[in-house]
Amino acid sequence: MLDMFRQMGGVALLSVLVAVSPIALGAVYAIRPTEGRLALMRPISLASIFGGLCGLTAGLINSLRYVGNRGVPFDTPAVLVGLAESLVPLFIAFGSLTVAWLCVAVGMRRHS
Repeated sequence: MLDMFRQMGGVALLSVLVAVSPIALGAVYAIRPTEGRLALMRPISLASIFGGLCGLTAGLINSLRYVGNRGVPFDTPAVLVGLAESLVPLFIAFGSLTVAWLCVAVGMRRHS
């Protein structure tokens, strides 16, 4: 798994960083729930989704460039691995959103 992060480009790493940011805000809200923190969850969640989609799109672009420049078929192992790795930022974004909103649910329970 760490090897995959070492091979990621700057866009993918930035999108993963943006994708995990809702976890921090969700945890803070779970500990000390306020209306202001809850209001921040929506734009941070959207940023996470768009960051994951950006990472996915950048990975797809790179995979398609590889196919175009090398003239290899799509079922080449290197292309398939590149396509699989392009899904990582989106997977991390949705996973972190799941954890973040579970933290918000805990905070809402404590708040009421």
